[in-house]
Amino acid sequence: VLEGLLIAAQVVGIAHVWLYLRDEYHDARVLLQRELDTLQGRLQALTAQYPGYTPPVIELRRGAGAYICGEESALIESVEGKRGLPRLKPPIVALHGVFGRPTLAHNPETLWWLPEVLAHGGAWLTTHGRAGRNGLRRFSVSGRVKQPGVYLAPAGITLRELIDEHAGGMAEGHTLYAYLPGGASGGILPAALADVPLDFDTLAEHGAFIGSMAVVVMGQHDRARDAALNLMRFFEHESCGQCTPCRAGTTKAVELIQAPVWDAALLAELSQVMRDASICGLGQAAPNPVDSVLRFFPHEVGA
Repeated sequence: VLEGLLIAAQVVGIAHVWLYLRDEYHDARVLLQRELDTLQGRLQALTAQYPGYTPPVIELRRGAGAYICGEESALIESVEGKRGLPRLKPPIVALHGVFGRPTLAHNPETLWWLPEVLAHGGAWLTTHGRAGRNGLRRFSVSGRVKQPGVYLAPAGITLRELIDEHAGGMAEGHTLYAYLPGGASGGILPAALADVPLDFDTLAEHGAFIGSMAVVVMGQHDRARDAALNLMRFFEHESCGQCTPCRAGTTKAVELIQAPVWDAALLAELSQVMRDASICGLGQAAPNPVDSVLRFFPHEVGA
């Protein structure tokens, strides 16, 4: 990651880099700080060896645990020492970012891949993949599987293949019932769609997306409605409260989906308002789990 960071900074002409890390990730912080300390010595040697090279200033900024800071402008607000509230756009952060300067916001995984692609070539990366997709993806697999973990797998792999080839199969006593393909807001899909490729363009027609590639596997003893309620409570808690559709919408959704029988029409209207009027991705995507239950698991909610 740090090598990719330095390469990107040199190519683009970056003067200052902030690495933003949630403070709950204690072990990651210790590891990252140790590597940054080591890197400073190496950069001093490089500067002496190549007088024209000026490395960027690298600063590790610790966040206070807010899901909303996954949104790039909220992250930048937090870096500046303010509450992590998403900014209205335009301007976009590439033009007006940290302290008003043009800023590029990247996921560290993107930076991790940069040295790999430069070392092996783009053609090497495209030799991996299935179902017409190219490349490799990192999937975090949890839930009712024998071997939860993070796995590097070909782009276009299906959930069934991911479970069988990497996660050791389903956990003892569990059969596949449903799964979350892309983290909290990626939707909930039934086992009948376990052979759909897990990639960016394949899940949209099913109202889901791959997102952070955090796959959660559910068994026959789990209920999709329970997962949706858990997720909506999470969104309610993590909403920054800046805009009414998200702040009030998540609270209203939590109330509605605790009923034994769901009011499908009212939930659909609420979902559309949240998608149309929330100012950032949290509120826009929060209805996905509820919409998925109404679409694929209506037998659970009497809809």
